[in-house]
Amino acid sequence: MKIPYPSAPVSRLRSIVSGSIGNLVEWYDWYAYSAFALYFAPVFFPKGSPNAQLLNTAAIFAVGFLMRPLGAWLLGAYADQHGRRAALLLSVQLMAGGSLLIAATPGYARIGIVAPVMLLLARLVQGLSVGGEYGTSATYLSEMAGARHRGFWSSFQYLTLMGGQLLALLVQLGLQQLLTPPEMSAWGWRVPFVIGAMAALGALYLRTHMGETAAFEKQQAAVPSASNVKSTSPAPSQLQVLMQHPRAVFTVVGLTLGGTLAFYTFTTYAQKFLVNTAGFSKEQTTVISFCVMSVALLFQPLMGAISDRVGRRPVLLFFGIGATVGTVPLLRLLAHTHDAWAAVSLLVAALFVVSAYTSISAVVKAELFPTEIRALGVGLPYALTVAIFGGTAEYVALFAKEQGVEEWYYWYVTGCALLSLLVYWRMGETRAENGHMAGND
Repeated sequence: MKIPYPSAPVSRLRSIVSGSIGNLVEWYDWYAYSAFALYFAPVFFPKGSPNAQLLNTAAIFAVGFLMRPLGAWLLGAYADQHGRRAALLLSVQLMAGGSLLIAATPGYARIGIVAPVMLLLARLVQGLSVGGEYGTSATYLSEMAGARHRGFWSSFQYLTLMGGQLLALLVQLGLQQLLTPPEMSAWGWRVPFVIGAMAALGALYLRTHMGETAAFEKQQAAVPSASNVKSTSPAPSQLQVLMQHPRAVFTVVGLTLGGTLAFYTFTTYAQKFLVNTAGFSKEQTTVISFCVMSVALLFQPLMGAISDRVGRRPVLLFFGIGATVGTVPLLRLLAHTHDAWAAVSLLVAALFVVSAYTSISAVVKAELFPTEIRALGVGLPYALTVAIFGGTAEYVALFAKEQGVEEWYYWYVTGCALLSLLVYWRMGETRAENGHMAGND
């Protein structure tokens, strides 16, 4: 069933909200793995020290990230050929399947090595889903938003992404209050994955009522007339078309590098850091993370709106400078902090700086590419960069700690932030209304 582009402001807003809620559910499912890894690590990897068990689950977390480039390629190309809406429907179905598989898989004690293999399979499916979700939802939100408020509305991608993480923490916090630690470790950790699968079905319903974007409809309308022109050479593949924009591709890689590493350091890895390095309990860490994310997600629309006024580049420069200068001292302070509110303050400060990247990363990438290759152009180079740097953040940090050189990780994050800062310094402003996005309003 084809649903036309919603031209009325209310209809457009409804489509943006529906797309955003679907994004929230997808990222809830993705982050539930990290949030509950402290509980289910012994179920799938019963031997070894707690840190070794976390290393194993972090490795599977990283492998899930390695599937994201494949998902970005397949679903991005699908979105550019068949529509943003169709790709978004497919991605949420994959996420629901992955969550159900994690919830239903028996532990190592019952089925042996098959248990971690099934866990790996579930993460591979979820990796495909999230890989395709990012580029397609970034494209959808950017094309749905008008030129004047594109930064604001596009910021809802990371607002709902962080909202998904916050929802995972809220479920974790609720279960910690209702269940005893032995119950959490035995079966309670399965509950959030059941919730995620059910929520994904609700998101699927909402997305069936979303409209397609005007930019894609306009581009598709031009295809038949273009196909009437006879040519003896075969049509280029989607990847070949993407390679016609090398500067945009490498710009996506450069602006993502420091941002994704900083984001995963101060969100997903921060939970393990607070437990293993600062010495907080699991329950304290959940409360701290919940308070931090509750505040930090509000920074997304704020920074997005600021970028609509002053431009994307100054906001990115703020992140680049802040992350380069502040990462090492902040992590050193956090490592020796034993007061919960002090930990909250430090992490909120870190995510305020990081929000200058997260809030506008989607719209900046979308503004770099033309309509016919936008979903793939946004998704694939981003997913490759996140897989290499964001997906391995926990593993690299835990490995450095295991080797007794934890501070090396602090400098690793700083170095990546510096490389991104150089990209921000050299790149042009993408907000100009005569750019690739100009005709999509």
